[in-house]
Amino acid sequence: MHHASGRRFRQWFAAGMLVASLTSMGAMAQGALPASGLGQSWPNAADVSASPHWHVYVFERHGVRYVQINDLGGKVRAAFAASGGHFLTLPVGSDAARVATPEEPLAVSGSTAGDIVYQDSSVKVLVAPQANGTTSTYVAAGDCHDPIECSSRFQ
Repeated sequence: MHHASGRRFRQWFAAGMLVASLTSMGAMAQGALPASGLGQSWPNAADVSASPHWHVYVFERHGVRYVQINDLGGKVRAAFAASGGHFLTLPVGSDAARVATPEEPLAVSGSTAGDIVYQDSSVKVLVAPQANGTTSTYVAAGDCHDPIECSSRFQ
């Protein structure tokens, strides 16, 4: 009897793996965003940057969108997660401590001019170079027209 239950387990496992692979292939065929590569210099994802000065990669998993900003050399500068109008700065990249969101505003200092590097229906991202060579990234909800104003007004 032990042998029959082992065979049944292998059959169920094989069927489950087939279903999982077909499901993931279907999601990719429908244009789903990749769910891996976050934190890498050159992830296997499309560069969706709206600026020629930055690389932006977007990943999605379980309804959470992850946005990563890299410089032109591939150095990861910052990343955050967005879901349902809420944002969470991820501890990824050399400028991670300088990401402003409505939940985690930064005191605006230095340059407030910058590049809108990414925008979709729920997120707008501006990267502002600072005098000391770092950058500040300002993230705002999609209904905000000025990420710096929207990030700093929540202080």
